Amino acid sequence: MAPMGIRLSPLGMAVFCLLGLGVLYHLYSGFLAGRFAFFMLSEPAAGGPESPRGSAPAGAVDLRELLAVSVLAAVRGGQEVKRVREGNVLNAKAKGKTREGAEEQLTSGDLLSNRRMFYLLKGAFPAVQINSEERVDTADQETISWDRSIPEDIKQKIQPKEVPAESVTVWIDPLDATQEYTEDLRQYVTTMVCVAVNGKPVIGVIHKPFSSYTAWAMVDGGSNVKARSSYNEKSPRIIVSRSHAGKVEQVARQTFGNKTVIIPAGGAGYKVLALLDVAEKNQEEADVYIHVTYIKKWDICAGNAVLRALGGHMTTLTGEEISYTGSDGNEGGLIASINMNHKALIEKLPDLEKTSHK
Repeated sequence: MAPMGIRLSPLGMAVFCLLGLGVLYHLYSGFLAGRFAFFMLSEPAAGGPESPRGSAPAGAVDLRELLAVSVLAAVRGGQEVKRVREGNVLNAKAKGKTREGAEEQLTSGDLLSNRRMFYLLKGAFPAVQINSEERVDTADQETISWDRSIPEDIKQKIQPKEVPAESVTVWIDPLDATQEYTEDLRQYVTTMVCVAVNGKPVIGVIHKPFSSYTAWAMVDGGSNVKARSSYNEKSPRIIVSRSHAGKVEQVARQTFGNKTVIIPAGGAGYKVLALLDVAEKNQEEADVYIHVTYIKKWDICAGNAVLRALGGHMTTLTGEEISYTGSDGNEGGLIASINMNHKALIEKLPDLEKTSHK
C-alpha cells in the first residue's frame, strides 16, 4: 500500500503566512520605534539650544535694545510723575540737605517713577549695573516685562551694537527738578536714563512728562534731536541753577560783558535741552550751561551723552572729562556747550572752578 501524502488547503496556507508576518512585525516594530525616538531626541542636541532670534549672546548687551528700553523706561516713569502731580498726591517730605544747605525734597512721584523705571530696566537686562537717585526697596519689588520691540525711528537710525554686560552702567534720574515739581513748575521736570560704557556716556534719554517730549541720542549712532543753527559766543546766554544764579552772574558779566544774559532754571535735563533745537513753547534757549557746585552723576549723565552724540561737550570747569564709574558725585562743577569753542570758554571762566568744591 502506498504511503499517504499530506495536502494543505489554500485556507491553511493563508493562515500560516499571516501568523509569520505577525511574528516578524512584533520583532521589528520595537526596534524601529526605538531608532526613530533616538533620532528625534538626538537632533536638538546636535545643534544645541537656540538663542531667541535677534538677542545678544549671554554676557553681551545690545546697545540698540538698551536704548529702546531706556526710552520706554523714561516714558513709563514720566507717566507716574505726571499722575502724582495732577492728582496732587505728592506726599512731599525732606530727605536731607545739599552741601549748600538747601533742603532736598522726596515725593511719591520720585518713588513710583523710580520703581517703574528700575524694574523695567532690570527685568530686560538683569546683568547690568543700575545706579538710581532713589533707593530701591526690595519690599516694593515688582516684575515688569519688556516685549523687546524696538521703535521704528530707532530701528532706522541705530544699528545693533554689542558690548560686554560688565562694561555697562545705567544711571537713572526718576524725577529731575523735584524742588520745582513741588512748586508746580512743570516745565523744568524730566525723567532721564543714561548708559555709560567703561565710564563714558554713550546713550542719553531726556523725557518731559508734562509735554510728552522725548530726546534721545547714542554716540556713534544717531539721535532724534539736533543742535541749533547758531550760538552766540561773544555774549552768550548762560543757563544756571535757580539756587545759585548770582554766583555765576557776577563772573559771567566780568568775562563777557554786561549784555550777557543769565537764565536761572531748574533741572539739569532742562538745561541741556536749552542748548538744543527743541520745539517746545516752554523751553528756553541758552548758549552755555554752567554749574559751579557739587552735582550727582544721575543728574548729568544723560545730558552728557546727548551732547557727545551731537558733537558737543560737557566737562568739569577745568576741562576734564567726567567719568561715570565709581562715586555717584561730580566734584568739579561743569560747563556744557555745543558748536562753540569749548576750550576757549573754559579759559575765560577760571574763577568758577574754585567754588565748585564748596
